[in-house]
Amino acid sequence: MKNSFASNRAAVALATLALLSGCSSILDGDKVNYKTEGGTKVVPLDIPPDLTQLNRDTRYAVPGGPVTASGMAVRPAPAVAATAAKQVNDVRIERDGKQRWLVVNRNADSVWPIVQEFWKENGFEYTIQQQQLGLLETEWAENRAKIPQDLVRRTLGKVLDGLYSSGERDKFRTRIERNSVGGVDIFVTHRGMVEEFKDQSKTSTIWVQRPNDPELEAEFLTRLMIKLGVSAEQAAVAKATPDASSNKTSLSAKGDATILNIPDSFDVAWRRIGLALDRTGFTVEDRDRAQGIYFVRYVDTAVQEEKGFFGKMFSSSKPETGPVKYRIAVRKTSTATEVTVQDAAGKTENTPVAQRILKLLADDLR
Repeated sequence: MKNSFASNRAAVALATLALLSGCSSILDGDKVNYKTEGGTKVVPLDIPPDLTQLNRDTRYAVPGGPVTASGMAVRPAPAVAATAAKQVNDVRIERDGKQRWLVVNRNADSVWPIVQEFWKENGFEYTIQQQQLGLLETEWAENRAKIPQDLVRRTLGKVLDGLYSSGERDKFRTRIERNSVGGVDIFVTHRGMVEEFKDQSKTSTIWVQRPNDPELEAEFLTRLMIKLGVSAEQAAVAKATPDASSNKTSLSAKGDATILNIPDSFDVAWRRIGLALDRTGFTVEDRDRAQGIYFVRYVDTAVQEEKGFFGKMFSSSKPETGPVKYRIAVRKTSTATEVTVQDAAGKTENTPVAQRILKLLADDLR
């Protein structure tokens, strides 16, 4: 009887070892992994009211001539293979405080398919693909590398992978802007949600925004550099470059308006505002650099409630009003750059919502 029990226990141990040896870890020793098992498509989340999206395939025609992003007619992109280029000296990373971006000395038509393929290779689906705006935005996805890899998880993960969740979701927005020398600047911004219990009863959960992660942005910029032809060693050195000092911002009153003051040149302030808008969840419909205006949509709410199971189904109560259109005006002065909020007609606003918008931008820029 004892020998029979020992034999059965040994058989169970051998079966467990066989299962473990047949299942490779989905982590591969990496810090980020958004790829789902078997290439399964990520289940999209309903978008919270304050994280509204652009309509797919929409074309914007804002008056103002060819200086606007939408006004610049984009010719059909030539058939370009989405592979890394041989040259490595035409890609570099720039930094300003916690902000990083890539400068690529290639035209936008050749860069677009490479960047588009990059996010798919990293396990993401798209909700926005608008080449005429130079805008790509991924679906919400889970970083599977954050899931603890204990013995049970490693053993059953392949079979019951859906039972495990990190309680966090991420999405990334990539903006490709033409620069003055014929190349492009590439910006990557992160937005995150975290699952929390709704109250002390712990019977239901809600999804709330969490701060953006500059290190995640830096990680994907580094990977994108490699995709664009930079060696892994060169990309690592560029990522490790010390941060440059970042100028502080301040809010002040000027007449009947609230002003966001940025002690930078217009070019630097324009870039910083663009990144801040991406990070804080605004929908940027268009931009007119010559006039210093971002055309955005915004809803003044920030919480989404979950109704589904294991973080796969989401819903939210409808806001009393839909997304409201605003203009974020960036103006150069003799000593700094000023930012104000305007309504859709271009009239300066100083409503509580406008003040909260400027506060959101100021907090991100600090």
